[in-house]
Amino acid sequence: MPGGAPPPGGGRPPGARALGGGAGGARGRRGGRARGAPPQPVALALAVQAADFADLAGYGLFGALGHEEYLRRAEGHLRALYEQGLEVHLRVLEAGDFEDYCSALGLDPRSSAARVAYAGDPELAGEPFVYAGQRLAELAPVLLDDHRARVRMSVACAVLLEALGDDPVGQRRMAAVMRYVTSVYLALAEGAGEGCHLLTLRCHGPEDGEQLTSAVDVCVEAGRLQPAGRDVEAFCVTLAAGVASGGEGALLLHGDPDGPSGGFPAGRSSDGPSGGAGSGPRVRGWALAGGRLRPMTAHEVFDELADDAARGLPFPPGVVPQPGFPLPGFPEAGGGGGPLG
Repeated sequence: MPGGAPPPGGGRPPGARALGGGAGGARGRRGGRARGAPPQPVALALAVQAADFADLAGYGLFGALGHEEYLRRAEGHLRALYEQGLEVHLRVLEAGDFEDYCSALGLDPRSSAARVAYAGDPELAGEPFVYAGQRLAELAPVLLDDHRARVRMSVACAVLLEALGDDPVGQRRMAAVMRYVTSVYLALAEGAGEGCHLLTLRCHGPEDGEQLTSAVDVCVEAGRLQPAGRDVEAFCVTLAAGVASGGEGALLLHGDPDGPSGGFPAGRSSDGPSGGAGSGPRVRGWALAGGRLRPMTAHEVFDELADDAARGLPFPPGVVPQPGFPLPGFPEAGGGGGPLG
C-alpha cells in the first residue's frame, strides 16, 4: 500500500455517508440553535452555467440580472459571508434537477423557499462542498466537477441499494462491498506507482441495466497516495454498484505518460499487440464479469481502447497495452448465491 495511505474518505468506506441517508442538516435539527453554539452553515445554490441561468430566469429567480452580473454579485455575497466567519456550503443550481426537485416535493420553483430548500437539501450525496474564499472564476470549474461526481454517486447509490436492499442484511452486504472496493482502489494505486494516473470505469447490470461510468485521477508522490476529492467516492460507489449487481464492464488504468516506464513501475511483464516495447503511455485493464474483476490480457486492453474510440473517446497515441495485475478477490460468503455468494 503506497506509504500506508488510509482508505479514501478519511477511514470510512467511500460514499458511506451518502448511503446512510444524506449529509444531515435541516431534517435532523430540533429546536433551533442552542445558546453559545456556533452558527449553522449557510447553504447556497449557484447557477454557474449560462444555460441553467437562462432556463431558470423564466421563473423570475434573478430579476433583471444578466448572467455575468449575477455571478459578480454572487461572488461578492460569498466573500462577505466568508469574511464574517460563516461556513458556506455550495451546490450547482441545475435547471432540470431543480425543476424535478420542486415537482417531487410540490414546491413552486418561483418561490425563494424552493431555492433555499434545494440549496440545503440534506439528501444530497456525500459531504458538503465548503467555500474556501476562492474567486468565482477558479471556483466554478471545481464546483461543476463536484456536481458531476455527486450525480454519478447518486445514480450508483440507487443501483447499489436496489441490488442489496436497505434491510439489516443488505446493510451488512453493503459494508462488505464497500470494504472490498476500497481495497481494490488502494491496490490499483499501489500497482500504478509514482505519478498521476487515470482510472476509468464503465459497467452495467447483467440484464440491460443502466450504464454507469466514472473516472478519477490517482496520484502517488514519494510512495504516498495523495488526498483526492469527490471523484474517488464516485468511482468507489460506481464500482460497488457493478459488483453488487453482478454487472459487466471494464476498468482501465492509464499510466502517467510522464512517469517512469510510461507510467508503471518497471519489472512487470507485457504481452499483446505492443509487446514490451514502446515509450508511449501504458494502459492496464480488468474485465468486470458477473460482478467480479479479473485481469485483462494486453490484447483485451487494446480491444477495450478500440471500443472506447468507437464510442467517441480519443484513442491514446502511442499507447502500450499491458495486462492487468492481480487485485484483491471478493470475500465470498457461504450459502445464498447471487453476486455476493
